[in-house]
Amino acid sequence: MDTKELLKKVRKIEIKTKRLSNNMFGGEYHSTFKGRGMTFSEVRSYQFGDDVRNIDWNVTARYNEPFIKVFEEERELTMMLVVDISGSEFFGTKLQSKKEIITEIAATLAFSATQNNDKIGLLLFSDQMELFIPPKKGRSHVLRIIRELLEFEPKNKSTDLVEALKYASSVMKKKAIIFVLSDFMTDGYQQTLKILSGKHDVTGIRIYDEREEEIPNLGLVQMLDAETGEMMMVNTGAKSVRTAYAKYFREREVYFKDSFNKSGAGTINTRVDEGYVKKLLGYFKRRS
Repeated sequence: MDTKELLKKVRKIEIKTKRLSNNMFGGEYHSTFKGRGMTFSEVRSYQFGDDVRNIDWNVTARYNEPFIKVFEEERELTMMLVVDISGSEFFGTKLQSKKEIITEIAATLAFSATQNNDKIGLLLFSDQMELFIPPKKGRSHVLRIIRELLEFEPKNKSTDLVEALKYASSVMKKKAIIFVLSDFMTDGYQQTLKILSGKHDVTGIRIYDEREEEIPNLGLVQMLDAETGEMMMVNTGAKSVRTAYAKYFREREVYFKDSFNKSGAGTINTRVDEGYVKKLLGYFKRRS
């Protein structure tokens, strides 16, 4: 992708996702994800109805009249986007691939965080850590994240979610909002997720394509395994093949929901052709 085309794509995504975050998600994001607590702001004269537990006794004694401490929310937060860029994310049978939807969702979340003056970081993974961008604030930083999501070419095509979650846990020392964006067509990550969720506010966003749910009867078809690069002939006309494929998909889906629920983490499921806006908005509203 040349520079001109890349900048054009970045701008297109910025316009679309920034409008969404401004009009729909900014306020919901703020009310959903609270600050780290309350921090002291100032003292003022006691007024009828104020909580007597907030009286500042030192200032009260000095001026011989009651003063109370005023607190405000310590708003600044850090968002980390943990994004799967393995080979399977390039799959798509409609107008967009899973990777393109993931990029739009990540950009929408990043702009929502920017509206609240929060920091945003990015972790791209396959079966290894491909790229880590430390959290920072500002529009230019978000645009860099979008560029990497669009342009970055992974070294490997396989997936290792366990290592990605471990890495996120090791680099994020303070409590953060972590969104994990993947098709989650893997398992074995429940225990690692539980450890991460014990320290951070974690949400898994599962993006999948309708053809991953069920293979249509197309007869003998040559298929490419996006993560191994292996070409194989698959007899989609055989009911046993279609049943096994659907079973594998459902097992990964159940494992995803079960793992996140047991870890106290949130989940969002969205199909490529469904539209993610209502899913995100509904999730924010349920949590706020």
